[in-house]
Amino acid sequence: MQTIALKKAVAMIPDGASVMIGGFMGVGTPERLIDEVARQGKRDLTVIANDTAIPGRGIGKLVAAGNVGKAIVSHIGLNPETQQKMLAGTMGVDLVPQGTLIERIRAAGHGLGGVLTPTGVGTLAEEGKRKVEVDGRDYLLETALGADFALVQAFLADYYGNLVYALTARNFNPVIAMAARTVIVEAAHIVPVGMISPDHVVTPAVLVDYLVARE
Repeated sequence: MQTIALKKAVAMIPDGASVMIGGFMGVGTPERLIDEVARQGKRDLTVIANDTAIPGRGIGKLVAAGNVGKAIVSHIGLNPETQQKMLAGTMGVDLVPQGTLIERIRAAGHGLGGVLTPTGVGTLAEEGKRKVEVDGRDYLLETALGADFALVQAFLADYYGNLVYALTARNFNPVIAMAARTVIVEAAHIVPVGMISPDHVVTPAVLVDYLVARE
């Protein structure tokens, strides 16, 4: 794990990359990293997250700045800018049921090919997907979903890269930290090694590639 300046961390993300971002309606979203992605003008990113937040907050900033080419999310209902861009055809949106989305990400993190779910059977959602029967019940095969980068927000980090999350800000963050090739972490507090009890570590250092330095 390497501690790195914010600008250098974001500079590693190329245009067209797939990027998982933690958070639920902006709670648990790495705002400093988001702001720097927008400032550097990254383009055509595929953003994988629970949602696109709201205008002016979290991933909503990336939508407004035109950084997002495609969003793979569970809903866009609270961001009218995402809706407008989707309808105009200037931004792609793949809507995935929330449970299916997080399980697909988890599957990638655990080295699985996908998961079986009854959600979507008998609807338009099953078009183009394999259907598998188990004990007389039909399931859809949903493939694993990984990414080039994960942008993670933690409450505490030590200089090894062990992470602790605060309350509901934990949401998607620990799962995406397992499913991306490169994991970049923004932490509210960075503490010396030994200050975090092993029992409190949620994401172990072995999963973290870069920790953004406090400035």
